Amino acid sequence: MFCDYLVQILTARVYDVAQETPLEYAPSLSKRLNNRLILKREDMQSVFSFKLRGAYNKMAQLPSKIIKQGVIAASAGNHAQGVALGASRLESHAIIVMPVTTPLVKVDAVKSLGGEVVLYGDTYDDAFTYARQLQVEKGMTFVHPFDDPLVIAGQGTIGMEILRQCQQPIHAIFVAIGGGGLISGIAAYVKRLRPRIKIIGVEPLDADAMNQSLRAGRRVRLSQVGLFADGVAVREVGEETFRLCQKYLDEIILVNTDDICAAIKDVFEDTRSILEPAGALAIAGAKAYVEREKIKDKTLLAVACGANMNFDRLRFVAERAELGEHREAIFAVSIPEGPGSLRKFCKCLGKRNLTEFNYRIADEKKAHIFVGVQTQNRADACTMVNIFESCGFSTLDLTDDELTKMHLRYMVGGHSSLAKDEQIYRFEFPERPGALMQFFTKMSPNWNISLFHYRNNGSDYGRIVLGMQVKPCEIIKWQHFLDSLGYPYWNENTNPAYKLFLG
Repeated sequence: MFCDYLVQILTARVYDVAQETPLEYAPSLSKRLNNRLILKREDMQSVFSFKLRGAYNKMAQLPSKIIKQGVIAASAGNHAQGVALGASRLESHAIIVMPVTTPLVKVDAVKSLGGEVVLYGDTYDDAFTYARQLQVEKGMTFVHPFDDPLVIAGQGTIGMEILRQCQQPIHAIFVAIGGGGLISGIAAYVKRLRPRIKIIGVEPLDADAMNQSLRAGRRVRLSQVGLFADGVAVREVGEETFRLCQKYLDEIILVNTDDICAAIKDVFEDTRSILEPAGALAIAGAKAYVEREKIKDKTLLAVACGANMNFDRLRFVAERAELGEHREAIFAVSIPEGPGSLRKFCKCLGKRNLTEFNYRIADEKKAHIFVGVQTQNRADACTMVNIFESCGFSTLDLTDDELTKMHLRYMVGGHSSLAKDEQIYRFEFPERPGALMQFFTKMSPNWNISLFHYRNNGSDYGRIVLGMQVKPCEIIKWQHFLDSLGYPYWNENTNPAYKLFLG
């Protein structure tokens, strides 16, 4: 069915609950990027996200008899708050099905707005399926978070505001993509009126459903998605949003977790506001685009689309932001064991600031140093490697090594002559109550754990590095165990950092 999105956006009912958010110049980021970066502050909405626009526009246009019967939605958090707020204003009852991995700050926010929360499943898709089931059972109206023309039109009012507010020529608008509702609405409006403005989507590397779909020419369903940017953790984009993105998007940029964390810090330094990971995606994408294209003196606009940050994640964000901005490099350096060696190594460091320093004697001939150093850029890290090597110190640059970033830097110095037949693996699993115990119960009682390190990062994946003593005759059984877990895993037996510090 044809939908004239220009008309739908111009006549959308959003301002009963939403405000026209400001555009804010980001001075520090702009100076670093040599371009004018402007933020569309959707994090300043009453629910700290753009989602109330589309949700309310959909609900406000339902017949009064239908809205009185209640509404139901599935959401990782921000759409849920929009539906709960809209239902309250329209005197309707709202049931929100949310994944059990949803940050508590979002669950509590929905409850405070009068919504009834049902926690179900590990991902948005699990919650979506259950919400559809409840919809049929209870005879309520389902408010889709993205694949609905009225929802898309509600989000498109952001594009309308951008063109009205920004008087200077815009080179590109950067927008986060989850299911695609936000970017579809913005693109449908902007491309009708200013087709030369680039519309660039941004997705996490581990949740790029729209990117893969556009490349394949059809909607692709991901087998799993990363949960760090939980607001965009969608396995399959919408049918209508896919059609609109095919028609209007110029490209999609992919960013990693470190890039997102660095963008959160960048926005904080310019605005003193803390975006959630999904909310900072557009800023991370704008930075990556500038670095790739080497453009200067252009006006770039990024939609800061949400600030429902789980406080427990801030430590992780702070740690990874330095790596994402290339402000920290991590090295493993082997030095001769003897008088003067450590002094010589410190002389190589010069006056650089250290973020951490761990020293461990390895044997009679050498010692290992695990060191974090503040850097200006990635090239600075390469320079450090050359300096260490020129001094005769064997050096590994571990800055991009996940085992190091997630585990080894917190547990350096654990050689053991007792760890015979040790198998070292990394695992990830969605955080939920009992997940760690479930992991343990699937192990054979005949295997001895020789090393274990676990990190909980709020509602992100739980991350484990495990050392297990498995006799050669039981390797096949061990492999069966790995395959039966259903969790992603990585063999780290050959990881050089493991061999230096733990092997």
